Amino acid sequence: MDEGRPELSMKMDDINNTSNNCSPNSHNSYPNSNNSSPNSEKSPPNSNNISPSHSPVNGDIKDTKRMHMDGQTGNYTVNNGSIMGDTRVWKLVLTGGPCGGKTTAQNRLATFFESLGWVVFRVPETATILLGGGVDFSKLTAQQADRFQENLLKTMFQIEDTYFDLAESCSRNCLVICDRGAMDCSAYLPRSGWERILEKQKVDEVDIRDNRYDQVIHLVTAARGAVEHYTRSNNKTRSEGLEEAVTNDIKVGEAWVGHPYYELIDNSTEFEAKMRRLTKAVTTKLSISGAEDWLRQDSRKLKFLVTGCLDLNLFPSYRDFQVHHDYLPCHVGGPQARIRRRGRGEKWMYTHTVRKNEGGEIVETRTNITRQIYDQLLSQADRNSNVPIVKTRRCFVYNTQYYQLDIYQEPHPGLMLLETYSAFKPEDLDLPPFLHTVKNVSGDPRYSMYNLSKVGSKELPTTTDL
Repeated sequence: MDEGRPELSMKMDDINNTSNNCSPNSHNSYPNSNNSSPNSEKSPPNSNNISPSHSPVNGDIKDTKRMHMDGQTGNYTVNNGSIMGDTRVWKLVLTGGPCGGKTTAQNRLATFFESLGWVVFRVPETATILLGGGVDFSKLTAQQADRFQENLLKTMFQIEDTYFDLAESCSRNCLVICDRGAMDCSAYLPRSGWERILEKQKVDEVDIRDNRYDQVIHLVTAARGAVEHYTRSNNKTRSEGLEEAVTNDIKVGEAWVGHPYYELIDNSTEFEAKMRRLTKAVTTKLSISGAEDWLRQDSRKLKFLVTGCLDLNLFPSYRDFQVHHDYLPCHVGGPQARIRRRGRGEKWMYTHTVRKNEGGEIVETRTNITRQIYDQLLSQADRNSNVPIVKTRRCFVYNTQYYQLDIYQEPHPGLMLLETYSAFKPEDLDLPPFLHTVKNVSGDPRYSMYNLSKVGSKELPTTTDL
């Protein structure tokens, strides 16, 4: 893999994302819990003239990846400490200037921790909610700005407390990810104005900075160190130019200095490495050990063919997701475009992915989309060349290694492929003994999802052919 190259592939992120990942009522015991959702469905925006071969920009996240890295797999063990009885609640703030990767970071962390059995809540950015109602902060008078920030702080506390209260009532470990926190407000006010607000609200700065949240991670804006990837097009409330973005990023960082667990993650690496550094920062504080292998830049995707019957009694705790893939029309030798819906029960997350070759390197650009855009793209699916892929994805951890077992329903019913990311050689992996793994098929084009979906594709090799 080329993860170590000094390339930053940050694209569309830092978008208003107001969905929370799991219902607090989804507390069925593992491994047979089927009700909690990876993502709540978002309200569809108006959208027309969608091109299937280009990532639809619709106010959601866009995430560019190199060499199939999807931020979902890894090698780790779980050390479930105790904060409240047998469960723990971790309140995390993601802060920083605009276009730093906060929305992508929320999705990465949510996927990672949900696979461990955690409930994940994502607190939406209060400023984006209020500014989205037609407020132009740059046009407010000093007095209006003070009053706006005061009301913003009160609203933020109420929204956060709603999620914090839900988290405390969860029967499973819970991660609460706050898109910015209380101290962010102080970065946009003169010190005197901020102190007036604190006095009027009868709150103490040290308390709301150091005690309200367990950890604060500052994701540095792309305007500092990755200027070519800075954009305002993915958030209608973002108006800062480069200079203002840098200034705000510095001010926000200074506002949080003093928090016992404040960490800054800059743009000294490419974007995937930035997300791995973020994940490591959180897992280290939570004593979730063993994530180092997943965070290593030389980790690569491995795929194994599995046959035989599955004995669920032998599996460790796991979580199943239903996954549907549909390929969109493309030119021969051109980019491959596909859409995916992934979820549990009636809750789905929708994704549009474009895969193309750039200078000999395979680049995948993934964009989270709404139900409406998904349906529009689905109507353009290429039924002449590709058939839909329907599979169950079973996620579990065995011997500190995170695995995904894809069980195909359509096409090739019964096909099972085991996937993981690791820096180890395939022969050095301690594969799950409860699975009959017959062959390493990493890099075998016959088992690529695109080829598996081809109309009239030949039957795959049987066990006797291997």
